[in-house]
Amino acid sequence: MNHEFHVTGMTCGHCEKAVERAIRAVDAQAEVQIDRAAERVQVRSDAPREALAQAIADEGYGVAA
Repeated sequence: MNHEFHVTGMTCGHCEKAVERAIRAVDAQAEVQIDRAAERVQVRSDAPREALAQAIADEGYGVAA
């Protein structure tokens, strides 16, 4: 399934890696594309959307659908 999240608070490459690492902790096979300038994270994963969003939020970033 494809999921798209609006993620606020990403300011650098380290932030992007933290978000990607959080997503992969939920689904190691997830395909992750991050557009920091647009504050958009696209994820291809079979994991529940809520679990992915919670993992990003747990890293300290704002998450919206």
